[in-house]
Amino acid sequence: MKNDNRKNYSLKERFSYWFDNKMSKGSLGFIRMLIVVSIIWAVLMAGIIILFHFNEEGETASVFWDSISTVINAWMPSFEDGSLGYVIIMAITAIAGVLFTSVLIGIITSAIEEKIIDLKKGNSSILENDHIVVLGFTPGEYTLINQLILAAEGKPACIVIAEDMDRDEMEQQLEENIDIPDNVRLICRSVDISDPASIEKCSLETCQTVIISPGDDKKVVKAILAVVVLMQKKDIHDKQINAIVAKNIHSFPQTLAKAHNITTLQTDDILAKMIAHSCTQNGLADTFRNIFNFEGAEFRIVEIPEITGMAYGELMLRMKGAVPAGVFHDGKSILNPADDYLLDESDRILIFSEESDAYKLSDEYGFEEDDVSALKLRDSEYKTDALVIGHNETLTTVLRELPENVTRVTLISSDVDKSEKKELQEIADKRGLKINYSTENPRRVSGLTKLALKAKHIMILSDHDKAEEDADMDTIFLLLNLRDIRNSNDLDFNITVEMQREQSQNLVDFLGDTDFLVSSSMSSLVLAQTAKNPELISVFRELLSNRGNELYLKNAGATGLAGTHSIRSLRHLLSQNGYVLLGYVNKNKESFFCLDPDEIIELERGDNLIVMGEY
Repeated sequence: MKNDNRKNYSLKERFSYWFDNKMSKGSLGFIRMLIVVSIIWAVLMAGIIILFHFNEEGETASVFWDSISTVINAWMPSFEDGSLGYVIIMAITAIAGVLFTSVLIGIITSAIEEKIIDLKKGNSSILENDHIVVLGFTPGEYTLINQLILAAEGKPACIVIAEDMDRDEMEQQLEENIDIPDNVRLICRSVDISDPASIEKCSLETCQTVIISPGDDKKVVKAILAVVVLMQKKDIHDKQINAIVAKNIHSFPQTLAKAHNITTLQTDDILAKMIAHSCTQNGLADTFRNIFNFEGAEFRIVEIPEITGMAYGELMLRMKGAVPAGVFHDGKSILNPADDYLLDESDRILIFSEESDAYKLSDEYGFEEDDVSALKLRDSEYKTDALVIGHNETLTTVLRELPENVTRVTLISSDVDKSEKKELQEIADKRGLKINYSTENPRRVSGLTKLALKAKHIMILSDHDKAEEDADMDTIFLLLNLRDIRNSNDLDFNITVEMQREQSQNLVDFLGDTDFLVSSSMSSLVLAQTAKNPELISVFRELLSNRGNELYLKNAGATGLAGTHSIRSLRHLLSQNGYVLLGYVNKNKESFFCLDPDEIIELERGDNLIVMGEY
């Protein structure tokens, strides 16, 4: 025998269930139901009037029409309109009409408000072509958007910014913190960037490129996967996905990245390398920002037909309006090739310039040799030490990437556990680096003073395990105390600081004499560059490694280059010693790039040349 477990529901329960289902279909379903009920009510009232002959001499059709119009207009009858029964029924109909009309107006008003709210949230689909899609937005972080605006170079551009927040809130943040030129349109959309269906409104199939804004690794990875799923669904294969994740453990497998045009870089590695390179070269952090941003000169790849058969050294002397920095041969980058490298017709030139078409080749490129004696461009002979305060997982990268002239590093013993000490020692042994561990507490002014008195170069690493704001506040307290110790004791040590948010740097940047490297802003700079031209990734990876060519600041006084020079002679002199001259920084911290070869400059002892070379 079959068990029947079905439950018998009351009429009230069934009606309530049916009514709830109707209401769940939205305002349109409610309006339809209200119209039907109004008509039924009007017909019912007219039927009662006709049935009981309350209409006297009136026609049947006119009674039905009067009943329907009374419901619609909520018109209250007078005693002259008919019999007492007719007046009473029509009065009841009018009262019902008031109720129906009020409810209808309320529904329509509510529907309009919902639509307005929906429009404010930015839920409509994008109808653009060749736009840039930025998935992710964090209030207070504007470097990426600023760089994309600068990359437009005055040409019309559309940037779509998508995040799971109200559109008007995003627009207000952007308008208050970014100067938006007339040629750029910023369009905000409220989107769950981890949901392929939600991202679809950004119109990826017609966009120029997709950029995942720097943020929490898990959120970034989910956004990348959501884009991949959507592109597979729409059979899109020609769009580049650009993203930065912080930790190496979240890097994408090469096969997956290649299959879906995914370009990812690791923020922690990038920042650790910049910190290591900057610690002994005061001002190098600003140089990194100047070179990697779109404000001024930048790296570009150009084709120059007339260079076929020309020696690279000749190109270096002849080029005006730009500085040749390397060659792209068979799809591979060769930075700073030898002067006798013969250029092939298929070679493309990596230049450093303010405009893509700013370069030209001079027909006359002779110069007088500068009388420079005892030139000292190598830093390895100047042995120095460094102090690292703070700890995170990039400490091994920092040690590995330190300049060769750093021979001793002091670490705070309480920050490093036994297992990590073994790994750090292995790195130190390979580099000929000596590691000292201090038991001083840098969170106490007395302990920090003892550490600072013995230091020449100090690096502060951010705690990646803490919330960004808390980690930055710890760093700010350390920095303020270090500056006070330096001023009180008339010391001259360098301070290189890692921070996680731009807003934190802005609070203490005005004090000067500190190299700041901010995770969110530096990663945004590199991300914007690679999004515009993915081929530059190999260039940046080499520049941010201690293998191959790197960026250096060479002091004019220490190298023997103080004095009067033409830029062409400096280019030649530095090229002969394995360096590319990109520009220089004067003692007032003003940077100059892409100088005309015929220009004559006076280098003072406090000036620094910005060069690219292998050591």
